[in-house]
Order: sequence, then structure tokens, then C-alpha cells
Amino acid sequence: MPIFLAFFVLLGCKNTKLRVQNSTQKPDFTIAFGSCNKSDLDNLLWDDIENAQPDIWIWGGDNVYADTDNMQKLRTEYHRQNEIKGYKKLKKSVPIIGTWDDHDYGLNDGGTEFKAKKESQQEFLDFMGVTKDNPRRLREGVYTTHDYKLPFGKIKVIVLDTRYFRTALTLDKETEKRTKPNTYGEGTVLGETQWKWLATTLQTSEADFNVIVSSIQFLSNEHGFECWGNFPHEVDKLKNLISVSKAKGVLVLSGDRHISEFSKASIDGIDYPLIDFTSSGLTHAYSKFSGEPNPFRIGAVISTESFGLVQFNFLTKKVDFSILGDDGVVLSKLEQKY
Repeated sequence: MPIFLAFFVLLGCKNTKLRVQNSTQKPDFTIAFGSCNKSDLDNLLWDDIENAQPDIWIWGGDNVYADTDNMQKLRTEYHRQNEIKGYKKLKKSVPIIGTWDDHDYGLNDGGTEFKAKKESQQEFLDFMGVTKDNPRRLREGVYTTHDYKLPFGKIKVIVLDTRYFRTALTLDKETEKRTKPNTYGEGTVLGETQWKWLATTLQTSEADFNVIVSSIQFLSNEHGFECWGNFPHEVDKLKNLISVSKAKGVLVLSGDRHISEFSKASIDGIDYPLIDFTSSGLTHAYSKFSGEPNPFRIGAVISTESFGLVQFNFLTKKVDFSILGDDGVVLSKLEQKY
């Protein structure tokens, strides 16, 4: 049985100028990702993202803020984002993939009830540079996979769609929280078709690391905002799927919350912990954050603008997770052996 080690270092941005360093062991693959990006606000992080030399950039959702069923307005927002100097420069050297969340989907906290979801999907695929003849154009939902074969191993990025098929939330009318968990067994995050696809994807994966991209948090479940915890049976379903699939190195990247943090949980049947790395937001953050429960949290919450960096090393079976701010300052770091 492999020995695994979890270790984190919390670094205060006020008293440090630490940046991502080139170690003697260069990462085999680097993912940069982030979410919650308003095209009319300055994003000071694009140069730092480029300087981190990622192999891919992953949009985690709320890539623009349109909140509309007017496709011309949505198209204009995507166009404005594509014209931002720092992002244009990044696109020339780094492949772009990702998912959407509610504000680029088109409806705040929206799910299956959004009337313009089919049209919005086509605009999203345009933004992501998906060709007109790609099969994704004919499939409902923006979920997909991306495979990366490297000299010493394989990485599979599994992009989920937590909007198109997600059924109604239960509003919390008894406390100050916005939502509360549905009755166990009621509703869905992914929908039947996407669940079948995900099961096949994990069960047949030969990758050394399987990176699940979810626009909403998977582990943190007590804050009263959107999360997988609003559908507790769906949380159990994914945990069970990870266990029975025997997929290697599964980890989750999430966004949405305007805060960044690491969460970790044990899952029966697998010999490594599940990490849910939340990175949010790129242009605006919950600067007045004063605390919220998260029984799975590792380290402190970062409530300033930031992006996430995930660096894989196949030889040591180690993954470095970093939260970075402006000027490449490392705000928090987590190391995990698999």
C-alpha cells in the first residue's frame, strides 16, 4: 500500500514575497485554473498565470457575468473577455478548456429550468473554441474529457456540467442561509445521461491522475450556498463511484464561492484522500469574509483575488496545490502524495 503524506503551509500575503519556484524536480504537468471573472473589472492575474508556465488553463465557471437569455448580450461579454490583452496573450501559448457556472450559463443559481440553455451552450462552445463540426455541438450539456499522455504517465481531465441538468434547490426559510439540502434521494446535479457517461469515464480510465472539474464545491457543504451538499445522495453517489471504479489519483477542482480553500476527505475503498481545491475569484473576492463552517477544510480561507495551480510529478506520485495572488505571491499551499 502506498504511503501518502498530506502537508500544507499557510503563507500570509502581507509578510511574504514567495513565488512559485523552479525546483530541481520540474513538474511533469501543470494546471492553472480559476473562476469568477468579470470582463469589466481589471484582472491583475493573467501575467502571473502565464509566468507560472501552465500546460493548460481551466475555466472553472462564471468566466463572464452575463446573467441573460439574450444571446447577443452573452456573445458581447465573451467577445469582450477574448479581447482582454492579458488573456489574449495567454491563449497564444496555453490551451484553454473548462466549464461554465450560473452567471455565464445565464441564470443566477440556475439549473434545468433555464429556457435558453441550448442557445447558451452554443455560445459557450464558441468561446471555448470548439469547432462547429465537433460532436459536442449536438450533445446536451458542456461536459467532456481531455486526455494528456506524458512520458511518465497520463492525466485525464473530466469536465462536468453542474448546470444543464441540475434540478431545483431547496430554499432555507428557517435560517439566514440561502439553501438547505434536499430530502435525501430527491433531485440531481448531473442528470441521468451525464451520470452514465461519468461512470463509464472513471471505470475505464487508465490515467494516473483523474482531475474532476466541478463549478460548485463538492466537499464543503454547510455554508448554505450552492454546492453538491444540496443533493447529499449525489455526493454519496460520486464517492461510491470513485471507490468502485478504482480510478487512480482522483481530485476535484471547483470554484463559484469568491473564496479559495482546500478541503480533504477520506473515501472508503481508496488508499488516498480526496482533495477538493476551490479557486475563486479572479477579479473579485469575498473580501469581507468572516468565517463559515467547512468540516473538510485544510488551512485557512483565502478571500482575495487568486488563481489555482496544480503541479503533478509522476516519479514521486506527488501533487502540489497552490493558491496564488497578484505578483505570483503564494497565499497557501498543500502537498499530497498518492
